Amino acid sequence: MAVQMPFTGLLFVHRLVRISTSSQRHLTSRDILLKYERETRTFSTASVKCKENKGDNSESSPAAPKLTFRQALLSRGRRPLSPLERLSSLLPRDALSPEVMQLREQNEQDPEEAPNIQVLGETQDESGHETTPKEVDSETRCASDAAMETNASDTQLNEAFDEEKSLTSPALPGESPLAFGELLVAEYRKKGRVEFRKMFELQTGTRLQSSWGVVLHDDIAGQPAGCFLKTSRGVLLLVRRASLEDYVLYMKRGPAIAYPKDAGTMLMMMDVTEGDRVLESGSGSGAMSLFLSRAVGCKGSVLSVEVREDHHRRAVLNYKRWRTSWGLRRGEEWPDNVQFHNSDLCTASSLLAAQGFHAVALDLINPHLVLPTVIPHLHPGAVCAVYLANITQVIDLLEGLRCLALPLLCERIIEVPMRDWVVAPALQKDGSYCARKAPILDEDQREDETSVEADTEEMTKEKQPAFGSIPYIARPHPEQMSHTAFLVKLRKCVR
Repeated sequence: MAVQMPFTGLLFVHRLVRISTSSQRHLTSRDILLKYERETRTFSTASVKCKENKGDNSESSPAAPKLTFRQALLSRGRRPLSPLERLSSLLPRDALSPEVMQLREQNEQDPEEAPNIQVLGETQDESGHETTPKEVDSETRCASDAAMETNASDTQLNEAFDEEKSLTSPALPGESPLAFGELLVAEYRKKGRVEFRKMFELQTGTRLQSSWGVVLHDDIAGQPAGCFLKTSRGVLLLVRRASLEDYVLYMKRGPAIAYPKDAGTMLMMMDVTEGDRVLESGSGSGAMSLFLSRAVGCKGSVLSVEVREDHHRRAVLNYKRWRTSWGLRRGEEWPDNVQFHNSDLCTASSLLAAQGFHAVALDLINPHLVLPTVIPHLHPGAVCAVYLANITQVIDLLEGLRCLALPLLCERIIEVPMRDWVVAPALQKDGSYCARKAPILDEDQREDETSVEADTEEMTKEKQPAFGSIPYIARPHPEQMSHTAFLVKLRKCVR
């Protein structure tokens, strides 16, 4: 017996190291200590049994079976602990909720039953005593124990993942995944600059092609908006829903559009609100019609007149396409509040008969020719906003107002500039962050200077320096939007 005990102790230490290694990713240090205590109890129980059976057969005593921690639990008829039970065992009683306390008490009150599970490699003789055959050596038992511990670790990992998944909310209220028929925008940015941007309609069996790889539309459907998807070349593309600004910039167009920066300023000039009735002359590609449609809402209406038939068709198609995509996105229809007409406003006085408008938006080459027809239908004190491409048109408009003697007051003539800026952390050529350099004051502060240099060296080695420790660059973006239009604000007054 004195010779067998050292071998038994070495086998116990080997098994303890294997248990701690296989479960170190899933168990905390306290759990390992708890396993150590339980293994110690099992080992001491086995030693007492060996002393009591000292006079038994000599072939069965050297190969007496030794149960692992999981086998001991199974032999007592107890189930493995869930992640919630393992976590609650580490917390004090006063920090647990009543539900967790009840579960913990039930776990502590489980009765210990006789072993009903036969361990691999063990047999029972006629008297009921368990014996281990000679051909099943210690290496076989170690392999079986390691397999059981690996399965236990995988089970614990799956349980933790399922529990975390159940606690995570699948979607926010009102959130909907991407669906077929929606208008989406895919973009790829490199070093803060947009290298690729494309608006497309999500369709079944179609592919999104780019110089950075291909993405199947079927893989995009069902994903949340604003997600990153990997192309066939391994490049991540940001896929998001197209906003109204994106749509008017990337939709099919005939004539030039009213850019969003100018359209927003015109809406502020005219003070368009929900429920207003607005007249638009020059539908173009339908950009301004969409902005006016959203501004007036369900209670208002927009009358859009276009003299060219091809421009009229393009505006109608762009308007319907946006309404269809909006309905799929929000589950509700975009207001059908725009009436498109293909006619010349100079000779279409019958179209405006018995109608009054809260605002007028003109996008024409010669707007002064339609003012005598439009102004009588504009409410007193309301605004007529004119969109003109060059300053020569502005001069002709003002000269027309002087000659016609219309009740209009020219309040403003503006141009809306927009300058993009690049603001980013300063980087060196090798891609590392630049470091702020402290000034050298005098020789008495060499020690402070040495400490600052040491901190700087340590900071440059890190991938993410501390907040406020790196300089930034700020300069205008090299790609700027040039001149788009002049905006003239005319207000109807009573003299």
